[in-house]
Amino acid sequence: MTAVPHAIPGDAVLSCQGLGKTFGAVRALHDVSFFARPGEVTALIGDNGAGKSTLVRCLVGVHQPDEGAIRFNGRDKPYADPDGARKAGIETVHQNLALVDELTVAQNLFLNREIVRRVGPFRFLDRRAMRREAARMLSHLSINVPSVDQRVRRLSGGQRQAISICRAVGAGAKLVVMDEPTAALGVQETGNVETLIRRLKAEHVSVVLVSHNFDQVRRLADQVWVMRAGRMAASVRAAEVSGNDLVALVTGTR
Repeated sequence: MTAVPHAIPGDAVLSCQGLGKTFGAVRALHDVSFFARPGEVTALIGDNGAGKSTLVRCLVGVHQPDEGAIRFNGRDKPYADPDGARKAGIETVHQNLALVDELTVAQNLFLNREIVRRVGPFRFLDRRAMRREAARMLSHLSINVPSVDQRVRRLSGGQRQAISICRAVGAGAKLVVMDEPTAALGVQETGNVETLIRRLKAEHVSVVLVSHNFDQVRRLADQVWVMRAGRMAASVRAAEVSGNDLVALVTGTR
């Protein structure tokens, strides 16, 4: 149950093999292999300093690994930076959400990909089209906000997280990476975000979930990868393990 698979399945949407990364004298990743299957929630867990953040940053193009290979959607070396990863179909929902508080919901959903219309040689923002499309996107994922014209700073933490996830899916993501998406949320808002993650899975959007909440991992994940001291220590199906099993795998007592 605790063996780390060496073979990458042919249907993997995202995978890496033999990934290594060094920062000065610190070896952050040692020969790491990992894969995520299409339409599944794949959890990545481990103690602080285990290498999760470094691995994720390599997978989404923030860092370039010193060794090893990354493959996404059937392509080797598919991107060189985060912009390339987004264009390839990987969106990242960070803990700080990267939303602009003073902009409206619709403006945040279309930030850096605004809808424009042409009048002769001139181009204008099509605010009406963006509001209309924003309402459609939110309705499709059953996200409730007071109005697409509401400024983001006036929304709750769960609503802000939902907007960030909706923006990722609206950009046409094939895979969404979520870093502790409910860490700062209450029980009800956590439940709402978990429902949204399940809805993404139903839409066949792959999700990589980084979380310290093992109960949440068991509720949401199909596959769980465990990192320890910069190495991939285990890979298990979530339905086959208990919360205590995950704690034992993370701490190395199993």
